[in-house]
Amino acid sequence: MSVFALFFLLLESCGSYLYSPIEQTKARLGEETKTTLDLKNLPGPKDKIVVAVYKFRDQTGQYKPSETGTSWSTAVTQGATSILLKSLDDSGWFIPIERENVSNLLNERKIIRSSRAQYSTQNGSGTENQQLLPPLLYAGVMLEGGIISYDANVITGGAGLRYFGAGASSQYRQDRVTVYLRAVSTSNGKILKTVYTSKTILSQQLDAGLFQFVRFGRLLEAETGFTYNEPSEIAVTEAIEKAVMSLVIEGISDGLWELEEPRKMAEYPIKEYLKEKEMIPKTDIFGKRIDNRRGALALNIGTTNLLYQGDFPDPLIKSGIELGLTLTPAPHFGAGVNFGLSSLSTKRFYHSKVAYLEMEAIYRLSPYASFSPFLKAGAGVITENRTTRFDFGNPFYGKIHFGGGFEILIKDNTGIFLSADYNYLFNDGMDLVEQGKYNDYYWRGNVGLHYYFGSKVEGKRKFDYNKKSITNF
Repeated sequence: MSVFALFFLLLESCGSYLYSPIEQTKARLGEETKTTLDLKNLPGPKDKIVVAVYKFRDQTGQYKPSETGTSWSTAVTQGATSILLKSLDDSGWFIPIERENVSNLLNERKIIRSSRAQYSTQNGSGTENQQLLPPLLYAGVMLEGGIISYDANVITGGAGLRYFGAGASSQYRQDRVTVYLRAVSTSNGKILKTVYTSKTILSQQLDAGLFQFVRFGRLLEAETGFTYNEPSEIAVTEAIEKAVMSLVIEGISDGLWELEEPRKMAEYPIKEYLKEKEMIPKTDIFGKRIDNRRGALALNIGTTNLLYQGDFPDPLIKSGIELGLTLTPAPHFGAGVNFGLSSLSTKRFYHSKVAYLEMEAIYRLSPYASFSPFLKAGAGVITENRTTRFDFGNPFYGKIHFGGGFEILIKDNTGIFLSADYNYLFNDGMDLVEQGKYNDYYWRGNVGLHYYFGSKVEGKRKFDYNKKSITNF
């Protein structure tokens, strides 16, 4: 029954994604990407810019990846020029003019002039009375560039579980497409600005199956699943729209063109773009932060919870306080010193206040991430006092400890940590009873705060409307 329950649970969880296209559907309007709304929400320009796009090509030369053999389908769309022209129009900043098929446009204008001339001759009116065609618009800015990279299988992975013939598995893959866009002055050929954007393309597969003998001679086999492939055309569209938005905002910052209302520079989506641009040097291609927001020196304060494990039964968890300093000379490696006050106790027979001082080495697995697991190990001394006040004249017992935990940054200079470790004493007489094969030991759990000194706290940003530049204050 548990096998059946597992299978139907998996079936129900992915059932909403399964759909069989057994019926024809009507044509629908084209989808908008997550960037389309930001592009349309850009503040208006003082004057729209006439731009020409002759060809925005796929320069990757790559074909669609195939596991069954050679595929002659291209990895990305060949209609990027049309996508760019629509993005320019959606932004509200540009007046795009036809240049991709300008020969067709010129031929059509010739036909119009020829037809008008022939009509004038037949009606006896001279050529001087012909209605002249208005001149073609010419562009002050020409846009060039293209899709310059398509990287397949940037990330691949998966997971699965199977037990007694029932199980499920999932796989995923990420590709990456990169777009470059540059604005060129038609008066002198100067490249005014170059921007580039990238977008990941996600493919994932989920399946579940059951292969089980329900009784002798009866075999049950069932399977279900789905596969989702993000359309590459949607990804290319979003990357191009992002490039157009970048070109507009970067042009405003460089004084190439102006806003109708300069105060709107501090509004969405320009504000969000500037924040994203500021984070670019601090993140990798997957968007994970790679800058070290933890300072070289940290003050640690928190609770320490000790669980006695010695020669008496029925141990209790006792809480106390711990203070410490951590020095981090390298992002992955650190060293710390801790001082704590707490108690070791059982339900009966044993209770003692303790104080300990220790040094430890720390290894951070993900020092640049907000969530960072770490390992630690060290040595120190511990002393106890069964009276109401501490007496440091009591004997000290040496100990070692090792464990691990994790830290979550809530600000660039403040983190919450949770850790647990095992503490082994070099002497079995701390509880005044020496028996058994092993020395006394205890478990410790810590919860607290790390406050970092010298961390690189991000400065606020503002826009200087007169100088049209971004400054820090």
